[in-house]
Amino acid sequence: MRGPLVALLLCTAALNACGGNSNSQGGPGGAGGGRGAFPAMGVKTITITAKPIPQTSEFVATIKSLRSTNIQPQVEGIIREIMVKAGDGVRAGQPLMQIDPEKQQATVAATQSQRAARQADLEYARQQLARQQKLFDAGAVSKAELEAAETAVKTAEAQLEAVNSQIRENQVQLQYYRVTAPTEGIIGDIEVRQGDRVTPSTLITTIDAPEGLEAYINVPLERATQLRQGLTVELLDMDGTVIASNPITFIAPRADDATQSILVKATLQHRPPGVRVQQYVRARIVWTNEPAISIPVVAVNRISGQYFVFVAEPGQGGALVAKQKPVTVGDLIGDSYIVRSGVKEGEKLIVSNIQKLQDGVPVKPEA
Repeated sequence: MRGPLVALLLCTAALNACGGNSNSQGGPGGAGGGRGAFPAMGVKTITITAKPIPQTSEFVATIKSLRSTNIQPQVEGIIREIMVKAGDGVRAGQPLMQIDPEKQQATVAATQSQRAARQADLEYARQQLARQQKLFDAGAVSKAELEAAETAVKTAEAQLEAVNSQIRENQVQLQYYRVTAPTEGIIGDIEVRQGDRVTPSTLITTIDAPEGLEAYINVPLERATQLRQGLTVELLDMDGTVIASNPITFIAPRADDATQSILVKATLQHRPPGVRVQQYVRARIVWTNEPAISIPVVAVNRISGQYFVFVAEPGQGGALVAKQKPVTVGDLIGDSYIVRSGVKEGEKLIVSNIQKLQDGVPVKPEA
């Protein structure tokens, strides 16, 4: 009896073994979803497309005037009155300030009194000439005496003309004691005060024309090869809003040895509100507006200085998997990087859960 019992137990064990193998093929541990397989991770994706994106760089610009005039007096003296203030708009010929003219007025008066004496001398010389002419006609005086009387008249006339010229010069000089605007514009800072002594070398103020401004920008040498006339320069206010847009009109042929930069200028077609001469403003040069690929910052990982992204690609069997790709990024515009290489149009870029992803992990796009 023991032999048949042993045989029965062996058959039962064999049947149990066969049943276990059958279950293992479709059970939790198999390829159809067992313990060794990764469940597909839900991710959000976007389709990579190229679109026109301004490639820009921001700098600091200085606003300067094409028609800026330094106002300096033409005479020396004490300032008695200042008739304008900084920021005033003035017209050509408008008085700006008065320098004490009393000394020059006295000089004019003195030369005018000299003219009266010279006129009297001329009148007397003419009378003498008339008397000598009558005497000469009567044969009472010689030809030499008549010629001496004629010479005296010419001398008196010359002296009178010299005094008249001096009076005119002094009167013109007197006009310089009232400083006037040589051109229309806006008054800058007034460097002097009432009671100051000024000389022809003293800078009183400046006048800047209301139009004709330029933006001066120093561009680093590494960007020099990209510079060309006609590139757009945008001026920005404190909030980053564009307040003026004008083309580059000048590129310096030489670099500044102190700053190792290239000076470029953009003539402003219109004066932006609130912008003044010598003011520093934000300026942005638009290098190109050609189509380019941009990707959100949230889709980018940086590992040891290298940037990576994940794209959803079909894996074995057609299921989507995360494929890690190195990319080269350019400027940051808003919340997106410009991509120079690494991905192409049409690829599905993963933009969520990238910190949890690994290369080859199954993914499932979510709406």
